[in-house]
Amino acid sequence: MNLRLPPSLVDFVLGPSGHLRVRVSQTLLSLVVFTAFAGVLHGEVMAGMIPLARASALTAFNLGGAFLFYLLIRSGLSLRMSSDPALTLPQCLFAMVAITWSYAITGPARGAVMMILLLVIFFGMFALSPRQARGLGAFSLGLLAAVMAWRVRTEPQIHDVRVEVVHFVYATIVIIAVSVLSIRLGKLRNRLSRQKKELQEAVERIQMLATRDALTGLLNRRAMLEALAHEAQRAQRSGEPMCLALIDLDHFKRINDTHGHSAGDRVLCRFAEIAREELRTTDVLSRWGGEEFMLLLPATGAPAALVCVERVRTRLAATPFDDIAAGMTATFSAGFAQCLGSTDLEQAIERADQAMYKAKAEGRNRTLCLDDSGTTPSGTETAAARDPVLP
Repeated sequence: MNLRLPPSLVDFVLGPSGHLRVRVSQTLLSLVVFTAFAGVLHGEVMAGMIPLARASALTAFNLGGAFLFYLLIRSGLSLRMSSDPALTLPQCLFAMVAITWSYAITGPARGAVMMILLLVIFFGMFALSPRQARGLGAFSLGLLAAVMAWRVRTEPQIHDVRVEVVHFVYATIVIIAVSVLSIRLGKLRNRLSRQKKELQEAVERIQMLATRDALTGLLNRRAMLEALAHEAQRAQRSGEPMCLALIDLDHFKRINDTHGHSAGDRVLCRFAEIAREELRTTDVLSRWGGEEFMLLLPATGAPAALVCVERVRTRLAATPFDDIAAGMTATFSAGFAQCLGSTDLEQAIERADQAMYKAKAEGRNRTLCLDDSGTTPSGTETAAARDPVLP
């Protein structure tokens, strides 16, 4: 018979799938182990090896503590209590106390109890840091030595000092060996964690280099083409308008020839900074090539697009560049077009390009928009197009 629990019950006991369920499952495993341990204890009671009161007290401690850890982890409280939400070290310390308590009351069969020490150390091997592993090993040996000395003093007829010394020597050898292994595994885990972090950072840098312009930090042309295609598909599905604009810095070759390419690079970076400050968070700006930039304005019609581009143009024209060269100013000419969707994307880029070149031809430092016939629709020519040509 294939017995399967209802998914709702599994979710209630283990929690949602993911890291929480893994932590809860591990804690439930320790609860199962303590339950089996309780069965063994009470088997010894029935055999007359342990008094019932002692076995009952230890069983209540073991099961109560294990269930408490389950509740802390399943409820999510452990996330606020410790940097380790699995509470690995507290669970290991609790188990060591339970094991040494069992050693103290088990009597002739107490040597077998020490085997469970290994289980506890193995439990923490994959989560404890090297320092924590050393501390757990020292705590285990110290607690075991204290319990042995106490029982030799209080019940010498049951706890022969020679037997306790042999038990302690064996326990020391095993705990040290396993602790060393745990420490080495912890160091390996830390090294792998650092390597994973470095790899993630390297992947992020590669992704940034693949999608960002190295000079300005804006999207590069390839990334912008992907953004344009994605937004054009969304616009076609939703029916919302989108606009795109091509921006070209005026007389940029003159800046490079007169003041040097380093000055030109600083002008490009300054323009990128100004544009990021003036544009909306939803707008996307990229370096299209050289001194040319592409601006994507999602869910934006022509009037709003004109306002956005003009805000950047006005701010740039009013910004002094005296720190680069005395008396230097910078302006741009822009052409924008409304895109009707993915089927219109290439044509919209072409219309924006034509509008930009028309703005250049008509005196620069202005923003124009052309319709399909190549004319300038009413209301889309900026005031700058009617002003005297700026130098």
